[in-house]
Amino acid sequence: MTIRIEKKITGYEVAREEPAAGKPAAAPEAEDKVVQMHEKLERPEMLMGSTYKIKTPLSEHALYVTINDVVLNPGTEHELRRPFEIFINSKNMDHFQWIVALTRIISAVFRKGGDVTFLVEELRSVFDPRGGYFKKGGRYMPSLVAEIGDAIEGHMRMIGLIKDDGLDEHQRRHIEEKRAQFEASRNLAKTETDPGDPFPPGAQLCSKCNTRAVVAMDNCLTCLNCGESKCG
Repeated sequence: MTIRIEKKITGYEVAREEPAAGKPAAAPEAEDKVVQMHEKLERPEMLMGSTYKIKTPLSEHALYVTINDVVLNPGTEHELRRPFEIFINSKNMDHFQWIVALTRIISAVFRKGGDVTFLVEELRSVFDPRGGYFKKGGRYMPSLVAEIGDAIEGHMRMIGLIKDDGLDEHQRRHIEEKRAQFEASRNLAKTETDPGDPFPPGAQLCSKCNTRAVVAMDNCLTCLNCGESKCG
C-alpha cells in the first residue's frame, strides 16, 4: 500500500516487526554468542598447559615443550580447548635463537585462529642435512624440528583438535596375525627383541608412518605398525 506524506519529515526510525500478542520477542541466536579463536582474544590470567619431554641423541640435554591452552565457551555445548602459546626450554643453548623465533611464530599462528593443524606437517617435513635419528619405539625423526612437530601433534590429538582415526578392528587383527606369522617363520623369541622397540629386529623403515616396522612376508613388504603394504 502506498502512503503519501503530506507533512514535513522531522525524524525517522527503522520499523521492526512487532511480536504477535502473547508471543515473546525472539531471543538472539545462540550461535551469535559463540566465541571463536582470533588474534584479538585477550590472554586469560591462567591457562591450562601440558609439558612434553624430548630427549634426542643430538644433545645430552632434553628439550621441554610446554603448550598452554585456552578454553573457549566454558560450560556450554560449544566448549573448545585450543592451543594458545608454546614455550621450549633446555639447558642446551646452542639452538637458543631459532627456538625462540620458532616459539613466537607458532604462538602467533595459534592465536590467529582457524585450522592450525597444518603446522604439524610443516614441522615434520623439515629434514636435518646431517641426518635424522630413531626415537624409542622405532619411530624415525628426520630432525629436531620434526620431533617438536610430533609433540605438537600429540597434544592436538589429546585436546581433540586432531581426530585419531587409528586402525579398525579388522586391520588390527590382520596386523597381529601377520606379526605372529613373521615371528613364527623366523623363530623369534621374546628375548630376542629390544624392550624399547616393539617391532622385530631387522625391520625396515615405513615410508608412510616413519616407523621401523616393515617386514617381508610372502614376497610382500608389510608394515606391522600402520598396515601399509606394497601388495595392497
